[in-house]
Amino acid sequence: MRGVNRVMLIGNLGKDPDMQFLEGNIAVAKFSLATTETYKDRSGKLISQTEWHTVVLWRGLAELAQKYLHKGSLVYIEGRLKTRSWEDKEGNKKFATEVVGDNLIMLDKRTDGSQLPHGLEGLDGPDDHPDIPTAEDGSERLPF
Repeated sequence: MRGVNRVMLIGNLGKDPDMQFLEGNIAVAKFSLATTETYKDRSGKLISQTEWHTVVLWRGLAELAQKYLHKGSLVYIEGRLKTRSWEDKEGNKKFATEVVGDNLIMLDKRTDGSQLPHGLEGLDGPDDHPDIPTAEDGSERLPF
């Protein structure tokens, strides 16, 4: 039986996307996303719990996030969990779990009341080797 690794989040950006370009001019954007769950405890008191998630977007999605998203933006992100590990300067093993997004829908409304441009579903989502261009001719895939 195969496992399923799918994550769906609706939340607000904790900071503007941090954009970098890797070898081969491959765009990657990273930002924190806050999701808040609200419930009532036994006494009826309203309790809010906020979780922070690190979201990573690749290629075309990264570039669009850089262009349209900012701190506070409300978004729907769909993707998968990925855990990576490394050693710090003291030789201690460190771990980070990130949401690698392959679907992004902007949920903010414009000041005129209309929705932002569009959902950005599946535009150049990550593959198993995001640092290697995916087109057969060696060029980078673009969503447009």
